[in-house]
Amino acid sequence: MGIGTGIALFVIGAILAFAVNVDLGGFVNLALIGYILMGAGVVVFLISLVLMLRRRSSVSTTRSAVDPASGEQVTRRTTDSDPLV
Repeated sequence: MGIGTGIALFVIGAILAFAVNVDLGGFVNLALIGYILMGAGVVVFLISLVLMLRRRSSVSTTRSAVDPASGEQVTRRTTDSDPLV
């Protein structure tokens, strides 16, 4: 969701900065608002990209077996994490 929001802000800002040519009487500078939205879009895009790359996935596995020598039930739990995801 953050990547899409960043791209949308950037596109809306680019439209305001480069495509809209309206004079609002000096109260609002649409080009400046467009540049601000483009900057905000880049920041949101980069933050969401960094947060997505920092996520780690982990898989927990539980195995149960009966020890043939003693007849006891043995449970083994392992957790594997992938640092690249």
